[in-house]
Order: sequence, then structure tokens, then C-alpha cells
Amino acid sequence: MELLKELCAIHAPAGNEIKMKEFIIDYIRKNGSTFKVKPEIITGPHLQDCIILKFGTPRTAVFAHMDSIGFTVRYDKQLIKLGGPRTNEGTILIGNDSNGKIEAELIVIDNEDEKPSLEYLAERELDRGTELVFKPNWRENEEFVQCCYMDNRLGCYNALKLAEELTDGLICFSCWEETGGGSVGYLAKYIYENFGVQQALISDITWKTDGVEHGKGVAISLRDSGIPRRSYVNRIIDIAKESGIPFQLEVEATGGSDGNALQKSPYPFDWCFIGAPEDHVHSPDEKVHKADIQAMIDMYGYLMSRL
Repeated sequence: MELLKELCAIHAPAGNEIKMKEFIIDYIRKNGSTFKVKPEIITGPHLQDCIILKFGTPRTAVFAHMDSIGFTVRYDKQLIKLGGPRTNEGTILIGNDSNGKIEAELIVIDNEDEKPSLEYLAERELDRGTELVFKPNWRENEEFVQCCYMDNRLGCYNALKLAEELTDGLICFSCWEETGGGSVGYLAKYIYENFGVQQALISDITWKTDGVEHGKGVAISLRDSGIPRRSYVNRIIDIAKESGIPFQLEVEATGGSDGNALQKSPYPFDWCFIGAPEDHVHSPDEKVHKADIQAMIDMYGYLMSRL
């Protein structure tokens, strides 16, 4: 879990994913020679801050978004949300600006007849446009890991663990998912036009709900705000049943992922969201069961060898 702990502490809010990009590329360069197949690393201006790892002859792509939720400094100590973070009074936020490191406190101001506004409390004024993120506080016991940004550093961790054993496939590390997308369209174009790949798995984290519980396996989503093609999802469920790996089926009306952006692209992609469930979503205290993490890793390996 040390790799996951390290990933959760990387400052990479939506729109500023460069540190995650650099970490992943460095990790692959250092460790790729020990993988079953050493991947080709595809990066460059045509992919902005995204990364594609190519293994063998790919048939399926895995998408994992690198960005996190957070806040942007506005004017007069005001904060604007990046994505949908929980806004609990007193939450500790960190970042960097032209004057160095920052540690600030989140202040929630109630306004009559209006939505609450957000401000920071810090020892000095912060540069406009500075991104602030939750301060990591890693907690671990025999059953659970808990920290900010399991969504989606756990999805990236799963992708990096998959990379160790993958022989044929693509792993795409994307940007801007927490703020509605923006990179998946050109990633879809690139992998469809260059490799003919048109099926995908979405390595992301879902919610613990009344129907998806801790410790009962990875969640395979039948739908959320996006509706994947049923024949593809049924294929995945059939393979999952053969695997013997614990899984649970998710059905939700809301929530979305890189799968939504894939479906809205002009390319004929099938996709399915598969991820471990977490509690305390979009907060500093995101909590995931270790057995569900292992089921997620095992399921991706099994599916990628058979799809």
C-alpha cells in the first residue's frame, strides 16, 4: 500500500495534473523492465498531460483519471470549488504559490437566502488562481485504508498494478474528469485511429450505498448517469462470474466517469465502470476495504486477458 499512499499525497487537482504525469512516467521507467511486458510510453503535446501505455497487441483500453477535486483561490480570500469537494468547516487545505508552501483552513460562510460561500484562513494572502487540496492523512488497519483522493489515486494504483502483468492492452491516464472531462475525446480518437481499439474499462472509484457494500467485492456498474451498451456489460459479467473473484452489481441514477465522455465521443466505444466502493466520498476521509481493492486488481487482470 506504500505506492497508494504516495499517490494520494501528490498535488494534482483538475487542470494541473503535471505532477501525477511526471510521477507515473518516472515509475514506469524505473519499474517497467520488471513487468511481464515493458510498455511503450506515449506522451507529447498531442496528448497534453495525458499518458498512454501500450502493451503488445491491444484489444481493450483501461482509463484512469489522474486529477483530484480541490479549490481555487479567487479574490479577497474567496475559494471556488474544483469539482465537487465536501466543504466541512475547519478542513485543512494545502498548496503552493509564489511565496512558498501553504497550509490553510477552510471557512464556510452562511449567507441568508444564498448558497454558503467559501473562504480560506491562512497566515498570509494567497496568489489568485492557486489550487488548494485536502491535506493527506493516511490511516490504515487490517481491513481498511483511508485518506483523501482514493478517488482516483486508487484507480491509478489499480492501473499500475495491472501494468505489471498485462501482455496486450492500453492504459490511458486522463485529465479533468472531476470537472466534467476534456481529455477523453482525443484519447479515444488516438487509440481508435492508431490501434483500432473500441472497448474500455473505467478504473475509478464508486460509492458505498444501500446496494454496494464494503468487503463484498469490486463494483461492476450497470449504469449511472451514463448508460453503457448492455451487451458489452453482460459479456463482462459473464467473464466475472467465471473468475470466482468477488464482485457486486451497481445501479445508480447519478454519478459519472470517463465512460460518459467516451460515449459522447464520435467513436464507437463500449465501456464499463468497474471500481471498489468508498465511504465519505469527495472528503479528506475516503475509506476503502482492502479486500475490495484486491478484488479490483484481480478482476482487471482477469478481464483484460479475456476481453
